[in-house]
Amino acid sequence: MSRYEELDSFLENHKRDYEEISDRIWAFAEPRFREYRSSALQQEYLKKHGFTVRVDLAGEETAFLAEYGSGKPVIAFLGEFDALSGLSQAADRTERAPLKEGKEGHGCGHNLLGTAALAAAVALKDSMEQHGIAGTIRYYGCPAEESASGKAYLVRDGYFNDCDLALTWHPSSYTKATNRASLANMKAFFHFHGKPSHASSAPERGRSALDAVELMNVGANFLREHVIPEARIHYAITNAGGDAPNVVQGEAQVLYNVRAPKITQVQELYERVCDVARGAALMTGTSVDIELVAACSDYIPNPVILNVLDHHIKEIYPIAYEPEDYKYADSFKQFLSQEDRKDLKRFATDLYGEQKAEDLLQKAIFDLPADLEKNAGGVGSTDVGDVSWVIPTGQFTGVTMAQGTPGHTWQLTAQGKSNLAHKGLLAAAKVLARAGYDFLTRPELVEEASAAFKESLGGEVYPNLLPEDMKPRIW
Repeated sequence: MSRYEELDSFLENHKRDYEEISDRIWAFAEPRFREYRSSALQQEYLKKHGFTVRVDLAGEETAFLAEYGSGKPVIAFLGEFDALSGLSQAADRTERAPLKEGKEGHGCGHNLLGTAALAAAVALKDSMEQHGIAGTIRYYGCPAEESASGKAYLVRDGYFNDCDLALTWHPSSYTKATNRASLANMKAFFHFHGKPSHASSAPERGRSALDAVELMNVGANFLREHVIPEARIHYAITNAGGDAPNVVQGEAQVLYNVRAPKITQVQELYERVCDVARGAALMTGTSVDIELVAACSDYIPNPVILNVLDHHIKEIYPIAYEPEDYKYADSFKQFLSQEDRKDLKRFATDLYGEQKAEDLLQKAIFDLPADLEKNAGGVGSTDVGDVSWVIPTGQFTGVTMAQGTPGHTWQLTAQGKSNLAHKGLLAAAKVLARAGYDFLTRPELVEEASAAFKESLGGEVYPNLLPEDMKPRIW
């Protein structure tokens, strides 16, 4: 039996553990910076398997670092376990059925993400122990990827400085090593302070904070015409100043999310949005407090790591699905609209080519991995980007859901405990464990990844977007 087969066998023999951990985290469904039970569950399992654990990192109570071994190389596995607000949903139901109305749900699959990375670390630790392999492996329990970019704090405070490289993955409707950059992202609250008054008898005495919010939004919408096409500006009014129209609103607040391909671009765009806010305050006679609450950098793919991941993806995939798995996936796919189906066909054609896409679309599961050089779909943001600016980093997506399942939806939450999800978790863990083994046992690969990392940076220095005194907070 090869060392790769040993890793696979270990993971197969312990797959019920990982399914249980993932399902329990799915049920906990804890939001950013409040993943107390999810974090504790993973810590307990890692301690049981011989890892030392450090907790409460970078001011994040639910962040932790589990380590085994000593010396170089130091290989980091990145895990997440936070849920999304408003996406509570009963498992396996193809209609909207919240378990708790308005509560959180795992609409991005982080219950699977963190558990597979944890499983890979434990399997690799077992191999190191059996065969006397030198080096250090770490599992990073990373909170608040959704909306708060928890890894950016860990990077800023130096928790990755002595690592040689990082490996991670993300649940998806398709399988592929991730060779596209993500968007850098800055998120801030704009809190306007005005002066309340009676809106009918003394309107001249009031200064409307809600007017300022609305004018800021108008200004930001005009700004869209004068930014690069890849930039994105989103907002949500988080405080409209109450529900009394006969009172001039003295307080109002809006949350903005600004994205662009590069850190420098998002910084420039963020400052322009801040200027729009200041202008809105000036026009309305109000004042504005600007509070940056999250920021993450663009992801820099490492070609050496991606080639290693791609190699093992093509060894592990396709997964052996049963007829019941295809039937299950089709039960979710059948509710796609005609427009969604057209988008899905374009997406599949971009990933697989026209003929292969046509065949795959009949199955409801993209059960073949896509080639490394292919790209499809839109671009989001991830705090994995911050890690990729300080050490060589590679990630991939793995199938855990039906074709066409949109991210950040109750449909994704519903599939999070399925056989389809569990099989995807196990396959991803195998890819990560095998890749980790390669880098532990082949120092030339680590050197090649490091050289490619330096070349990708092109002399740029990582400018963490978070101020040094900024602390993570619940909001």
